[in-house]
Amino acid sequence: MAFPRPKPTTMETLAMERANPPFNIRKLSIAMHGSEKALVLKEKFMAEIARHPAFKLSDIHDLSKDELRERTMEKFASMVYFVTTESLETFSLRMQLIGIADPSFWTRFGVAYGLFLGALRSGATPNQLSYWIDKGVLGLNGVIGCFAMTELAHGSNVAGLETTATFDRDSDTFVIHTPHLGATKWWIGGAASTATHAAVFAQMIVDGKKYGVKTFVTQLRDTKTFQLLPGVTIGDIGKKMGRDGIDNGYIQFTYVRVPRAHMLMKHTQVSRDGLVTEPPLAQLTYGALLGGRTSMVADSSNSAKKALTVAVRYAAVRRQFSSGKNEIETQLLDYPIHQRRLMPLVAQAVAMGFTGLRLQVMYEQMTQALDTMEPNDPNLNDILDKLKETHATSAGLKAFCTWACLDTIDKCRQSCGGHGYSAYSNFPLMYADFAVQCTWEGDNTILSLQAGRSLVGAWGGAIKGKKLAPGVAYLNDPAILTAKSDSSLSLSDIQRAWQCVAANVIKKAAEEYVSHLKSGKSKDQAMEICSQSRFIAAKVHTVGYIFRLFREAVEEMDDNEETKLLKTVARLYGLWQIEEQQGYFLKYGYFTAQQIDKVQDYVDKLCAEVRGVAIPLIDSFALSDHIINSPLGKWDGSVYESYFAQVQAANPTPKEHPYFNRLIKPLLDRQNEDMEDPGEAMALEEELKELEEERKEAASSKK
Repeated sequence: MAFPRPKPTTMETLAMERANPPFNIRKLSIAMHGSEKALVLKEKFMAEIARHPAFKLSDIHDLSKDELRERTMEKFASMVYFVTTESLETFSLRMQLIGIADPSFWTRFGVAYGLFLGALRSGATPNQLSYWIDKGVLGLNGVIGCFAMTELAHGSNVAGLETTATFDRDSDTFVIHTPHLGATKWWIGGAASTATHAAVFAQMIVDGKKYGVKTFVTQLRDTKTFQLLPGVTIGDIGKKMGRDGIDNGYIQFTYVRVPRAHMLMKHTQVSRDGLVTEPPLAQLTYGALLGGRTSMVADSSNSAKKALTVAVRYAAVRRQFSSGKNEIETQLLDYPIHQRRLMPLVAQAVAMGFTGLRLQVMYEQMTQALDTMEPNDPNLNDILDKLKETHATSAGLKAFCTWACLDTIDKCRQSCGGHGYSAYSNFPLMYADFAVQCTWEGDNTILSLQAGRSLVGAWGGAIKGKKLAPGVAYLNDPAILTAKSDSSLSLSDIQRAWQCVAANVIKKAAEEYVSHLKSGKSKDQAMEICSQSRFIAAKVHTVGYIFRLFREAVEEMDDNEETKLLKTVARLYGLWQIEEQQGYFLKYGYFTAQQIDKVQDYVDKLCAEVRGVAIPLIDSFALSDHIINSPLGKWDGSVYESYFAQVQAANPTPKEHPYFNRLIKPLLDRQNEDMEDPGEAMALEEELKELEEERKEAASSKK
């Protein structure tokens, strides 16, 4: 008698998935992290925070808003130690990891160091920066900063901020004032209960003349008593969709005086006599925005990888239904449609990761060039052109990478079925915490239009024969507009496809813009009317840009099994996105309908190919169980055991029911027989019979 084959356990299933991968996981992981040093540091950081009591994550889903904020502040002391003892490069890698583990703390700490200190570094003179460092900015011993830019009625339009800073020559001070409710500083992380000072963005007014938005360091609280200073009103804006560990608040200023020296004067200076000196190169202020956008591309990749680690591991161990004569239920990951749900998203996360690495190098080179550049630099125009192009490219990348990540998190949640809806899967918190990335540091749609505006300008330069920056250099080739596929669907064919379609949609947006100008519209009106075409141009260009940077990174590597896999992943990303946007490729004739069918077939095959190594590939993301914080994605596959244990630990059965006596018992004890029957009380049935008899008698008397 043949006995049915026992179903492998979830742990056995995952072990089988890892058996004999065709590539070296460690080498692949090093490539994804940019260097062995970066990977080793990440592993060190993961071990440190896993043992740190303040970084406990298993109970985070059941903490109140106040408990989350207290936990956030508990982490500050250890991070202050590292920020004052580690190199900037090492500490940046540490914070990148913490951003994946605890976005609330990463944001709150980033407000003090990334935004407040960043404002000082980018806007203060050397002497001003030294002054504030001496005051304790680095060690948070004397100054805990926040970043007061956004207002209740203004966010993306920084130039339209309405808080005022009016120079008073007699006292050598600026008077910071909130003229009406809409000018209230809003969403200010750290303001509600932890910041002592703010970098306040306000319209500078000298002798009645407005000079635009400048930055003023303004003290909010007494550092000894923590009481609000005169004229400063602060409140808590309350519970948010996510990141409740951040004490976001509002600030109103009522004629608050700050010394003139508290205005950051690296670019614009105001003398004791009220003489205003504007910067010769206004474009230099672009540089301050690039760092945040660059980090958000990397964060999009890392957060997507976190979600995918959970979803792919769960799909490997979860079995549903059996196919054919197979007695054992089929792994979700073996269903072609499930491969289609997840494998392209894996490819996209990897592509964004390599883009983030290369963007970071570009950002560092740009920062170095800006720091050393003088107004009479012979390379001035080239540097400024590259700055503008990098600024616009980073805007598009920030928008489309954060959108892609948010979409990935929700698709991963759905792919885990009902269990993905549990808070303990960590998907709900991941989604709620990441959603803000699509609107802060620039609303994504607005940033996309900024990128589109730059592309329209680049097209104008190209048709005039101007040599364009590398990111848009393909526009210098007129032949790219009519390029056709060679049907190879190779990496070079895919890149040419994206350049062809991007050039055409940019050309369309630019021609629309020019036609509106010729019809008498102003430049701003013309740009607004062609917003949709600008948006499409930004989208297509940005996806093509991500593919190009990914391809370049892979083709610069040594030829080995890891590189071979990454080329497959790059091909999957490029072709899947072509399939997603196939209308443009058909419209501009790069592919025929038959070739698009071939693209779909290739995506199917590539998904199956990547599925074969999905678990080792996911392992190369190098994310510990502590960082993932989801039983569904446990490294050893102990999904159900871990899930059940966490639910039990977080929800112990109380000794006494908390509301039985007050609510449930009265309900159960209610006596139905005591409930009065209104019909019986009225003797309604007898009355109705009498009425019926009367009708019958009346009817018979008529006869």
